[in-house]
Amino acid sequence: MAATGLDKQRGITLIGLILVLAILGFLGILGMKIVPTYAEYRAVSAAIVKAKGAGSTVKEIQNSFDKSAEVNYISSISGRDLIISREDGEMQVSFAYEKKIPLFGPASILLEYEGSTAKGGAPKNGKPGQ
Repeated sequence: MAATGLDKQRGITLIGLILVLAILGFLGILGMKIVPTYAEYRAVSAAIVKAKGAGSTVKEIQNSFDKSAEVNYISSISGRDLIISREDGEMQVSFAYEKKIPLFGPASILLEYEGSTAKGGAPKNGKPGQ
């Protein structure tokens, strides 16, 4: 028995293609919203290292961070939000903040960023906002 042309056809259906494109579109939009916040987090991490080296007092470190924040378009955190402490005779600078990204309607994503110049890399107080 010979196979007809329809039996040999393979591929994705129109509904399958639409579903795949919708998923790719959603992931693309999600990526376009998350990547800038991660880039800002990297800029904050670099700015606290620079601020730590630029000052020996809390005020100097905060001012140095604010200057870097202005140049690097950091808007989520300011110098007064930094956690500055002295550990083993050395100043350590930490930060913790949250970034809420609205998606659609009531749905949103909450990202928690934290970092430190200390070896552990996380702020002493743990969660953002504490």
